[in-house]
Amino acid sequence: MRPERKSAWRRAKHRIAHSIKLRMVLVFLVLAAALSFVFFTGAQKAFTMGWRDAARPILMDYVDRLALEVTGGGTPSVERARSITQRLPLTVRISGPVVTWASHPDQGPPDWIRARTDEVPAVGQDWGNGKDWPRILHRQTADGHTIEFGINGDAFEHKPRMIGYLLGALLLLTLMAWMYVRRLLKPLDAIGEGARRFGAGDFSQPIPDRCVHGPDELGELAQTINTMGRDIHQMLEAKRALLLAISHELRSPLTRARLNAELLPESAEVNPQRDALLRDLQEMALLISDLLESERLAGHHAALQREPTDLAALARSVVQDLGARHAGASQVTVDAPTDLPSVAVDPARVRLLIRNLLDNALRHGAGAGQAPIVRLAVEGQKVRIEVRDHGPGVPEDQIEQLAQAFYRPDSARTRSAGGVGLGLYLCRLVAKAHGGSFEVRNAQPGLQVTVTLSLV
Repeated sequence: MRPERKSAWRRAKHRIAHSIKLRMVLVFLVLAAALSFVFFTGAQKAFTMGWRDAARPILMDYVDRLALEVTGGGTPSVERARSITQRLPLTVRISGPVVTWASHPDQGPPDWIRARTDEVPAVGQDWGNGKDWPRILHRQTADGHTIEFGINGDAFEHKPRMIGYLLGALLLLTLMAWMYVRRLLKPLDAIGEGARRFGAGDFSQPIPDRCVHGPDELGELAQTINTMGRDIHQMLEAKRALLLAISHELRSPLTRARLNAELLPESAEVNPQRDALLRDLQEMALLISDLLESERLAGHHAALQREPTDLAALARSVVQDLGARHAGASQVTVDAPTDLPSVAVDPARVRLLIRNLLDNALRHGAGAGQAPIVRLAVEGQKVRIEVRDHGPGVPEDQIEQLAQAFYRPDSARTRSAGGVGLGLYLCRLVAKAHGGSFEVRNAQPGLQVTVTLSLV
């Protein structure tokens, strides 16, 4: 088999294996073919076994009358035989010492007649118990002539065949069954689309009412999925509301605690504890800000405040701000073209993105001999931001999970070394809000994160 035929066959098998509609249509076709076979076989058996015995006496009597009409009680007459063939769709063949004639020389006697021609009884003789059925259309006259009767095939040549009607009816019924099955299973498309929307977090549009109010199992399934979607939506909204409430409520006591810590008297004994307390309070404040920002960006109603932004200046500003938290921040390289144009992005969200990427790179690449690198580029209607560190990287089986909320590759690390797992998650949300993409890969050595933001 040729490769293209193998490929087409595989595609067909895959489509059939993954389509209930096609499998049901194939079942209908196989069932229709099986029923047709059983019907035709049964009808033929009934005809050959029942009708033949019932009609044999009538047919023998009729053939005897035709033979007498041909012979007229004596020698067979060609004129009388021709008159019969003109009146009836029959063929007549006469062979003997005086008359040899055939009404249709091109149509020989059927095989089932030729099968038994020995000991042909004469006209009017007894035909026994019917075991010699192939000789019923055969007659032997007293003067030694043999008369053979048959069906004239030319009379049926231009008439429709019953098999054609049956096949046409079978195809029509199969087409009607396929259309009915397609209409019956049409709600599955809407149910599948609704389930995919719910899985993507979009609960604004439930499965249409025409599917929910159906009187069958598909209607019940659609209603169940809609109920499940509403329950999940309510749970997610309750979780967001609780998280936002806790975050808002924590801001005030954290602000007061920071203010009180800053008002502590400075001394050699108090300053170390005071500075440690301020760092912890700052870490908690950043965590709450990240939580609030993640909930804003995760919602479908997240709005961007786009404005012309100098990405290179923004990145250098982030590097300068990180200098207070990371000793190696001053060594970070910002690689950007000198003619890099201003781009329409949300500067606050992009600042958050670059800050988290650099914070992650500085934390995990602290022991490397080379500082992280930030590369900026504008390509058509998109801007590309790359941040690479030169640390140990991440195992390949954990790459896809890095951008999940609260995920840390090494659960044994302390929070100060590994963070809480919101940094890359927020970066992915910022990229998604800008209609872009987020990609993480091992650069060997180190980890490279590439973010693409759409400018339209």
